[in-house]
Amino acid sequence: MGLHNFSPSPGSTRPKRRVARGIGSGMGKTATRGTKGQKARRQIHPNFEGGQSPIFRRLPVKKGFRNVNHLEFSVVNLDDLEKHFNAGDEVTIEALIAKGVVSLAKVDGVKVLAFGTLSKKLTVKAHRFSAKAKEAIEANGGQAVSL
Repeated sequence: MGLHNFSPSPGSTRPKRRVARGIGSGMGKTATRGTKGQKARRQIHPNFEGGQSPIFRRLPVKKGFRNVNHLEFSVVNLDDLEKHFNAGDEVTIEALIAKGVVSLAKVDGVKVLAFGTLSKKLTVKAHRFSAKAKEAIEANGGQAVSL
């Protein structure tokens, strides 16, 4: 067996079409382009839309970029903790979901922010804390534990 023995299977290939090679070829004179008009005279860009404003100029340009490492957090405020939990409770993500405070459907974790006030001693376990939220939790004798 050698490379000279290989050939395409019968009927799978066709000879190249040679246009504009004289009247005897059957594709002479207008070279299969028909008569007259823009398409007969020169090549047209494949995205040409007949003189109307092209689609790539009609659509707005996508601006900015998307950071592939971007994390999105569910937000819990101090007033949420004040409202839903009693003094001495341990606040976990499971407890927050059970009370309906957060939903972790399409987010990367929970972040506690310092909106509102907290007057109870709580042990809060979350992925992130703002500096003021951590300060407020610890000021009441509680703990802010990062997961």
